[in-house]
Amino acid sequence: MAMDILNKVLPDSDTKPDQSHDDGDRDRYAHYVQKEKITESAVTGNPVIALCGKVWVPGRDPKKYPVCPECKQAYEDMTKGR
Repeated sequence: MAMDILNKVLPDSDTKPDQSHDDGDRDRYAHYVQKEKITESAVTGNPVIALCGKVWVPGRDPKKYPVCPECKQAYEDMTKGR
């Protein structure tokens, strides 16, 4: 079921990349990104931006990590009332 959520097509958002140097916690989570952006990144190698603002080039299996709480909250906020 978690994979279904991760693969949902998310609408464009005004999420800005987080360019701060935090403690790396965001590397321990699976993040929400538009499905077509993941596909594009796989083909081009361009980085993606998660709902929480993390910028990276995906390359690991998201099923092996818990969902990012910031991405989850942003997604829930976006889908309220649908």
